[in-house]
Amino acid sequence: MGIRQQAVRDIPRQRLQSQGLAGPGHESPADLVRWLGAVQAQDYLGSLWALGLRLPGTTQLQVEQALADGAIIRTWPLRGTIHFVAPQDVRWMLELVTPRLLATHGRRLERESGLDPIVLKRSRNAFTRGLRGGKQLARPVMYQLLEAAGVSTAGQRGYHILWRLAQEGLICFGPRAGKQPTFVLLDEWVPPSKKLERDAALAELAGRYFTSHGPATVPDFAWWSGLTAADATAGLEAVKRDLTRETIDGRVYWMPPGTERPRVTGTTAHLLPAYDEYTVAYRDRRAVLTAVPAARPLARNGILSPVIVIDGQVVGTWRRSLSKQNVVIALAPFARLKPGAKPALVRSANRYGGFLQVPAILK
Repeated sequence: MGIRQQAVRDIPRQRLQSQGLAGPGHESPADLVRWLGAVQAQDYLGSLWALGLRLPGTTQLQVEQALADGAIIRTWPLRGTIHFVAPQDVRWMLELVTPRLLATHGRRLERESGLDPIVLKRSRNAFTRGLRGGKQLARPVMYQLLEAAGVSTAGQRGYHILWRLAQEGLICFGPRAGKQPTFVLLDEWVPPSKKLERDAALAELAGRYFTSHGPATVPDFAWWSGLTAADATAGLEAVKRDLTRETIDGRVYWMPPGTERPRVTGTTAHLLPAYDEYTVAYRDRRAVLTAVPAARPLARNGILSPVIVIDGQVVGTWRRSLSKQNVVIALAPFARLKPGAKPALVRSANRYGGFLQVPAILK
């Protein structure tokens, strides 16, 4: 376990490598998701591209097929937020993270939305009866099941019930029906998997995170996972012998062994979706936001907008206009782009067009 001083400017390129945005890729969406541990996925179409970015040559249809096949599961396993996870990881992640989450949010939902034990029992029964036998039901139909059971879905109550019962491991997302997500019974959709004791689960999650997201700190891991600082530290302690420790600008970072200081071999460009792991998976995002003007906060901490990344730095935002004929990508850089950026962006845009299987036009 080496200890040496590193420059903050190395962090972005090292994270590009560890996250699979640069260097050798993974073989399939399932392999990639398992490597990353969890991939934030509440922006559905953007999250498909988050996987496609890391799987050169993969199309959106192939990623959606992995979801339809159950090779990837979409649910709320970490921080109460929607993620992609591997099927064998769903249950132990929920068992590890959910109790603390429900202890706080569960009380609030009971107080503010009336989700008391009686309402939750009715909701569980309604979903179990309605979904049993492999049924895949869209959200409006799920709400109809609740209403028929005497459970109001007014306001955000229906969504809160879906969230609550997904946290319990009763339901998860199934494949899309047209543009509508569906829900399924998790125990019917996801095969039985090995149970992990709590200490083993903490170690597994920590090992996945620091290997696939490093360089990262313990507070970064706590943020990403939703664990307490004490649990995050305990997880790291169990696996730190398999990681490399670096002191960077006075902070202790952990990363995969063999991580080297990146050699600059040319300009790289990435068109990241909103909520990409490259931006969202760290409490401290300053290392990749040095080019963001101080007077222009990037959509609440730089995680909500699709962003342009040049050589690891967020340098602007982008948006798409998709038709059957093409996808038009409009760039909004914060300042004049460096020489060499345009050809790299053209390559990135063409990759996105290939992912969608339409020509890409860069503006």
